[in-house]
Amino acid sequence: MTSSISLKYQSDTPLPPRQNLPTMYDLPSEDPKEPGRPDEFHTLQAWLLCLTFLPLTFPPEQVFSACDLNIYYDLNHLQWHKRPDWFGVVANSRLYEGRDTRDSYVTWIEPVNPMIVVELLSQSTKKQDLGEIETEGKEIEEGPDKPPSKWEVYESILKIPYYVVFNRRNNKIRIFHLVGGLYQEVKLTQGRFYLPELGISLGLWQGSFRSNNRLWLRWFTRDGELILSSEESALQETGEALQEAAEAKQEAAEARQETAEARQEIAEAQKRVEQLREQLRQLGINPDEI
Repeated sequence: MTSSISLKYQSDTPLPPRQNLPTMYDLPSEDPKEPGRPDEFHTLQAWLLCLTFLPLTFPPEQVFSACDLNIYYDLNHLQWHKRPDWFGVVANSRLYEGRDTRDSYVTWIEPVNPMIVVELLSQSTKKQDLGEIETEGKEIEEGPDKPPSKWEVYESILKIPYYVVFNRRNNKIRIFHLVGGLYQEVKLTQGRFYLPELGISLGLWQGSFRSNNRLWLRWFTRDGELILSSEESALQETGEALQEAAEAKQEAAEARQETAEARQEIAEAQKRVEQLREQLRQLGINPDEI
């Protein structure tokens, strides 16, 4: 039988040794002309933030978050935009005008700007994400009328209260809070930072998501309890139900064992009573008359 799976390589030229071949670190998913396009980690991490962004201070219908969605911010330059890896908005409808999903986030139409933005650092974008350089890929334009940097947009134009950057290569998280119009880096407490406007905390968590066990950027309660996605909650509830069922089964087995032992004790006691009655009869005493 001929296999339907085609060979990856069909060349007579032998492959060089594996150690001489470029790896995914040498051949990233990003287009050199358009840095910052997501790799697998960017997609998973941003999606995990979306799934668990559940502020306690706002109802779910007044919470919106998105990953890799354009934010338009300048009425004089309608095409200028930034595309955060993830951002969260509160005090705004989950749906655009209360009825539709969003194709982008247009700040001159929306009633509020994002509350928090997260950028996942990559080699090609980390200097831009940290405000160390101003130019950004295809947005570079000649002359004075060029787009502002990502940092400037978040800090000075949109005035986003919280800006977070996470480097998965060294597992370092940095959180900046807008104070007096400027971003100031904050210190974490027990590896987390509490956002009072949202009633939840942000920090790192070691665990498995989509079969990837590593450090993830996660949402927590103020007290450090992990905020679970609906899938994680279902799995946890299923696990608890299975545990309860196993415990109930064990208790039933123990009860049956206790019942069997009790029956055995009763049978032995009855046998002993009968033996004593027989001994009385042999002595000429009627046990029924006692």
